[in-house]
Amino acid sequence: MKSFAVAICAPSGTGKTTVARALVQGGTGLLFSVSATTRPARAGEQPGVDYHFVGRDEFEAMIERGELLEWAEVHGELYGTPRANLERAERQGELLILDIDVQGAQQVVTARPDTVTIFLLPPSLGALLERLRNRESEDEVRLRQRLETAQRELERLDAFEYVVVNDRLEETVARVSSIIVAERQRRERQAEPLAALRRRLQEDLERERR
Repeated sequence: MKSFAVAICAPSGTGKTTVARALVQGGTGLLFSVSATTRPARAGEQPGVDYHFVGRDEFEAMIERGELLEWAEVHGELYGTPRANLERAERQGELLILDIDVQGAQQVVTARPDTVTIFLLPPSLGALLERLRNRESEDEVRLRQRLETAQRELERLDAFEYVVVNDRLEETVARVSSIIVAERQRRERQAEPLAALRRRLQEDLERERR
């Protein structure tokens, strides 16, 4: 079966990165896509683990060299997915878990139409604002900007194959994991024609009878 990507999107503060990393830690054959960004690292973030932190000149050079599968400017900073992430996943036979925004997901789907798209919803905009405030990393102006962006992103829900409300982390991870398992099984079935599958099962039954 050909490797494919899973794009997980959500308004900032909904917890998409936490969900994406929990999936990779708890599953097999999943590779987390580390994005490149021009924004400064937050407290506790590690280069190459949380993000590839680069200057704007280097990021723009990556765009020029065609090294990004997708990229977008969000709240004045550039974010993008190195194409090498997908190439690595394909070499290793793994599924690439993308933690990206709505703009990025649209670009990835254009480049790779087989990408699975999942949108995570916060329980409410009030809960989202509370989560953003609890991060204590941004002032009220930027918080309001993120809420306005979230409202615009919610208008694009119809473009996503799956929508999951992220209320309780464990339940959300279980739901998204089930989606990935179902997509894997569907694609494996498509890769093996039904007639061939029936023939193989019949041969297995015949061997068991002997």
